[in-house]
Amino acid sequence: MSTRTYAARDSMTMLRRNLKHQLRYPTVTFFVIGIPVVFLLLFVYAFGGTLGAGLGGSGLDIPTGDRSDYVNYVAPGILLLGVAGGAQGTAISIAMDMTEGIIARFRTMAIFRPSVLVGHVVGSVIQSTVALSVVVGVALLVGFRPNATALEWVATAAVLTMTAVALTWLSAALGLVSKSVESASNLPMPLMLLPFLGSGFVPTDSMPEALRWFADHQPFTPIIETVRGLLTGTEIGSSAIQAVAWCVGIAAVGYVWATRLFNRERVS
Repeated sequence: MSTRTYAARDSMTMLRRNLKHQLRYPTVTFFVIGIPVVFLLLFVYAFGGTLGAGLGGSGLDIPTGDRSDYVNYVAPGILLLGVAGGAQGTAISIAMDMTEGIIARFRTMAIFRPSVLVGHVVGSVIQSTVALSVVVGVALLVGFRPNATALEWVATAAVLTMTAVALTWLSAALGLVSKSVESASNLPMPLMLLPFLGSGFVPTDSMPEALRWFADHQPFTPIIETVRGLLTGTEIGSSAIQAVAWCVGIAAVGYVWATRLFNRERVS
């Protein structure tokens, strides 16, 4: 059996393990689904009327903003919030494995060592995909009306999956560097805040100058603008290129950092 076959077999074994954990302990899955749904309902029904009215004078192609306009505006930001929440669950799962000693047992076995991390990452991406499907369904129920073609939906799924992979590898590294499950749950929290400090919930034009500069140059804003453009037809411009560049960079940093941490722990 070739090395690639061993790697694929062991990675599939670890993926099945993580998927079974998600089924047996669904708390994290409920969190990944529940948080973006709660924020969606909160912003649409509690703040949507006021924030939607503000969209009419924001420079966007919305003559008279209202709650229905705000649903279309905020849904992409909520989707990115769901992706960030799923990545946070990866850090917690890896930290649990580290503190409970199961990683030490895996290291004594003749397995493809990166498969442990690959199982966590792929399992988390699948979990995020399920969560995003639920969020899109709820968004449609509360008035989200995308005008995307089938190809644009496929492109949207590709962008969200790419983002999930990048953030999950970064969270895997954060889980490995954490000394406890509690710290692992806190370290990825900035990922949950970035959609709020970008164009996820309000246009960056409405922000103070310093905050606007940060919002325009942080990774979530071009990703959100790309998803928003694909789903609702707003202008994408260079956001797609920036989104791909950010995702590739974050994924590379996260992968290298996570694998080095894992191997360093193995040696020690």
